[in-house]
Amino acid sequence: MSDEENRDRKHESNDIQIEKSPGEAYLIFIEMSNLLNKLKLLDYEDEYLIRWKMKALSRHYFAIQTNPGEQFHSFITLAAWLIQQSGHNFDKPQEFDDPNTVVSGILNQLRKFGNDVNFGTNKVKTGSGEQVIYTLNRLADEALKNKGFIWKDPEYTNETDEQDDEPNGDEPDEAELDLNKIEENMLRYDSDEDAEDENIMNMEALNKLNTMVNNKNLMTEKRHEEILESNTDANEWKLEVERVLPQLKVTIKTDHKDWRTHIEQMHNYQESIDDSLKDTKNYFEKLYDEISRTLEKIGSREKYINNQLEEPMQAFRNYQDRLAEIKETYRNRSTGINERAQVLAKVTSELQRVKEEMEEAGQSMTDGSPLIKIKKAMENIKSDMKNMDVRIGVLEHILIQAKLRHKDYIHENKDK
Repeated sequence: MSDEENRDRKHESNDIQIEKSPGEAYLIFIEMSNLLNKLKLLDYEDEYLIRWKMKALSRHYFAIQTNPGEQFHSFITLAAWLIQQSGHNFDKPQEFDDPNTVVSGILNQLRKFGNDVNFGTNKVKTGSGEQVIYTLNRLADEALKNKGFIWKDPEYTNETDEQDDEPNGDEPDEAELDLNKIEENMLRYDSDEDAEDENIMNMEALNKLNTMVNNKNLMTEKRHEEILESNTDANEWKLEVERVLPQLKVTIKTDHKDWRTHIEQMHNYQESIDDSLKDTKNYFEKLYDEISRTLEKIGSREKYINNQLEEPMQAFRNYQDRLAEIKETYRNRSTGINERAQVLAKVTSELQRVKEEMEEAGQSMTDGSPLIKIKKAMENIKSDMKNMDVRIGVLEHILIQAKLRHKDYIHENKDK
């Protein structure tokens, strides 16, 4: 039965508004199985798994959420491959691509094919669920159309032929043998502590689905009680059983702790490492040669620069030593100047004090003889001040000459 017929039946059931069956919760597993069948028709083992070096998909890979990051990467990579198989250009997603941009491109391509997209990008960014399987199924349909594949009606064998093909009663039944083998394998797996975590189906997700089914069963219990007899045709029932029978096969996952699996993985990793080592080894050898040549050039130029700058560096050191000596002499002479300036400040302050006392005494005295003495003393002081001014001028002249000689000395050293 094709996916288009299943989709038409869904729309019809929604229009009639009939209550959903308890098996509706397991429809996503059927859609996932149909997707795997379409991928096998597209020869995805050779064209996709081997060439793109991707991991094989299990029967319930996109139906149950296990590892969102890995599932999302598998989804966008498989979608890109299906778009390429449908005859359109679409680049393979890389590690640093924006997830929103990649998902938007996939959904836009799905709209160009004429399919309805009534969900957002966040629905498919989880990497699992109904929207992811729907998108991949529609892209797989377009790829099959591009390959020229056409769905044909199923062919059923006659019941007489089936009865002729039944085994004799004396011969052991293959189903019983398979069940015995399965029981033996299950006993082996029970001895392993981690066997429950390695099953194909996620038991937690199935428990959630069972709770959903139980809730729906409670809602439809009254309806089931009203059904006293079945109106289903026997031939239609047999056809439905034949259709569902291949999906009821029991498969047991291979133990990932088996040493054969580890050896095969080791060989695959060794081959991939050898392939990548050839290119990287040549690249690193070239890089090593370039770095060695560059280091040799840098070393030779460094030696040349050191030889050229040896004499100027020695002269620079000598100038620094002479400059330090000159600064030391200047510091010693400036201390003498500072001492003389302090003495002068003291003398001027004393003179000012004497003047103030003389003024006060002149105002308080009225006789003429003290006034005459004071005038004489003031004249003496004025003469002393003139002498002091002359001495100060002489000292300033000596200091200016010393500064000029010092500047001339510095200029002469610079010119040398």
